[in-house]
Amino acid sequence: MALRLIESIIPAASLSALEDLPENGKVVDRWDEMLNDEKALVRILVDAGDVESLMDKLVERFANVDGFRVMLIPVEATLPRPVEPEANEDEVEEEKSAERINREEIYNQVSAGANITRVFIAQAIIATLVAAVGLIRGDTAILIGAMVIAPLLGPNMALCLATTLGDWKLVGKSLKANIVGLAIAFLSAAFIGILFPVSVTQEAIAARTQVSGGDIILALASGCAGVLAFTSGAPSALIGVMVAVALLPPFAVFGMLLVSGDYKAASGALMLVSANVICVNLAGTLTFLAQGLRPHSWWEANRAKRAVRIAIAIWAILLFALAALIYLEFGYSLEHATTP
Repeated sequence: MALRLIESIIPAASLSALEDLPENGKVVDRWDEMLNDEKALVRILVDAGDVESLMDKLVERFANVDGFRVMLIPVEATLPRPVEPEANEDEVEEEKSAERINREEIYNQVSAGANITRVFIAQAIIATLVAAVGLIRGDTAILIGAMVIAPLLGPNMALCLATTLGDWKLVGKSLKANIVGLAIAFLSAAFIGILFPVSVTQEAIAARTQVSGGDIILALASGCAGVLAFTSGAPSALIGVMVAVALLPPFAVFGMLLVSGDYKAASGALMLVSANVICVNLAGTLTFLAQGLRPHSWWEANRAKRAVRIAIAIWAILLFALAALIYLEFGYSLEHATTP
C-alpha cells in the first residue's frame, strides 16, 4: 500500500488531544517528540487513502493555535512491512473513499500546472511546432511525440479542480494559463502555416476540421482520464497525451488554416477545439465530484456546491449550443450537397 508520513507541530500540552486519532484512520505507527517545553513534533505513518481524514482532524483542532504546522511526506518504503488490515462490511464505504490521494496533495499537484512559467511557454511552443509539422506530414509518431509534452493538461485540470472546490482564485489562474497557452499555440501554428503549404486535402488536417461523435467521446474520456491520473497519484505524463490529442492538434490546424486563408475549414477546426474544451472540463469536473473531492470546511463546501452547479450548467449549455450549431451546419451542407 502507498504510505505517507504526516508530521505536525503542536503545543506540547495538547498531545493528549491526539489520543483518539488512530480511530479516524488506519494509522500504521506514531512517534511523539518534544521539541521544547512548549512544542511537540508528532509523526504519523498512515495509508495514503487515510491521510485526508487525519489532516482534517488536525486542522480542526489546531488551525487557530500559534505555531501549528502540518507537513505531508511521501514514503517510498518502510521496514518492517506494514500489515494490510482486513476490511469488514462496515468499512466498505471508507475503502471507496480511500481510492484517491488526499485533497491537499491533489491541489498542490494540479494547481502547479496552471503556473505560467518559462518552461510552460517553451513547452507550448515546442509542442505546437512539432504537432503542426506532424499534421502536415501526416506522421502519427511525430504527433504522439508532441503530445507527450502536454502543455494544456495542467491548466484544464486546474480549472476542473477549481470549479469542484469553488476556488475562484484558482479559476482565474487556470483561465489565464489556458488563454496564454492557446495564444502561444495559435501564434506557433500560424508561423508554420506561413512557412509551409497547408491544405485540407491532407488527411490528418481534414480529420480535424469537423466534429464527430467520436471526437466528443474522446474529449469526455480525456477529461475523465486526466483527473483519475491526478487523484490516484499515477504519473500524468502518458494520460496527458489524451488531453493533448483532444486540444492541441485541432487548434494547430485552426491556426495554420486561418493564415492560409481557408476560413471555412478553420472555423470547423475551431468548433472541434471548442467542443473538446467543453467536454474535457465537463468530464473532469464530474470525475472530481465522483472521486469525493470536497473542500474541508462546511462554508467552503456550500460555496463549492454553487460553483459546481453553475459550471456544469454553463458547460452543458455551451455543449448543447455547439451541438445545435453543428447540426444546423451539417443539415445546411447536406441540403446543398443534394440539391441538383
